[in-house]
Amino acid sequence: MPVLERIRDFAETMQAWRHDLHAHPELLYDVERTAGFVAEKLRSFGCDAVVTGIGRTGVVGVIRGKGRASNRAIGLRADMDALPIQEVRDLPYRSTVPGMMHACGHDGHTTMLLGAAKYLAETRDFDGAAVLIFQPAEEGGGGGEAMVEDGLMERFGIESVYGMHNIPGMAVGTFAVRPGPIMASTDRFTITVEGRGGHAALPQNAVDSVLVASHVIIALQSIVSRNIDPVQSAVVSVCTLEAGDAFNVLPQTVTLRGTVRTLSSALRTQVRARIETLVAEIAAGFGATGVTEFGGSYPVTENHPAETVFMADVAAAVVGEENVDRAVAPMMTAEDFSYMLERRPGAYMFIGNGDSASLHHPHYDFNDAAAPYGASLWARLIETGLPLQA
Repeated sequence: MPVLERIRDFAETMQAWRHDLHAHPELLYDVERTAGFVAEKLRSFGCDAVVTGIGRTGVVGVIRGKGRASNRAIGLRADMDALPIQEVRDLPYRSTVPGMMHACGHDGHTTMLLGAAKYLAETRDFDGAAVLIFQPAEEGGGGGEAMVEDGLMERFGIESVYGMHNIPGMAVGTFAVRPGPIMASTDRFTITVEGRGGHAALPQNAVDSVLVASHVIIALQSIVSRNIDPVQSAVVSVCTLEAGDAFNVLPQTVTLRGTVRTLSSALRTQVRARIETLVAEIAAGFGATGVTEFGGSYPVTENHPAETVFMADVAAAVVGEENVDRAVAPMMTAEDFSYMLERRPGAYMFIGNGDSASLHHPHYDFNDAAAPYGASLWARLIETGLPLQA
């Protein structure tokens, strides 16, 4: 079964939805306009239920198939929020909000799921319920966790759940997936090094927190190279350093911020513990103190084996087996769909965005040509996973 003809028929309508969403980006949980747009479309399609305010500003649509033998329900998830990035391309539908843009393709993800919703509400060739999940605050706000904690799975009887993200550089009309870890955990850290401030000409009377912090930064890079099994993956990145404001004063305090990413929970625990130890002991060796705080964490996004095979089989039915990579390399970026996969079996898949700028780049734009493939995958996943009884 290739791209569904009915979905191809309204591809231009989907493009118009996507361009509207792109022109009106919103951040984190403050997606009132986007959520309203989604809810209005779902109601216009004739969804059996449209529920707002799940996980603060999330939207859930429910479509029941024409079959009456099953109470099963499958969840499909798209994210809605944009990024605090200034768009630079002069597109006809460019962002109308200064300093905000859809630089990760969530406008396209929302559009693909809306396209599937329109098709499924028209045809209803399945037995059970399609639960369409439109999530806020994927970009660092933990909206996936908020929706789960708000009773998403239990309230809508979801037995399995699936997600998808576009990938620049992958050809349009292709999909990629893998069982097990497909995206990394992420933990934000803040390291505070407290020395003793003083005059730059009299270092013997001070404890130079900048020097201490410099040794900490170098030592943190030894974690991956010397403490982690070489066949495992971890990334430790120090991304900001704040220290002093005068050229002739040794500052009292230095603050470092960054992230640690791993592909297993055990490794995540190990790296976090190693950071805390290095920071404290290196600082102590210089007569300073070093404290590490962690926050803003997402778990590993780990696909379940059977659901991964199922999703790949459906993708192959849409685009052909030759266009589905079933063993794609995992990515060290993070995704809060991980919280949903911790509660229910499911899988997370990549869809090709073609030759575009990279994600989170001011030149990025979602490729509208990819939308019919994604919408068809969602529709066929429901029809295949919840088949009508003969």
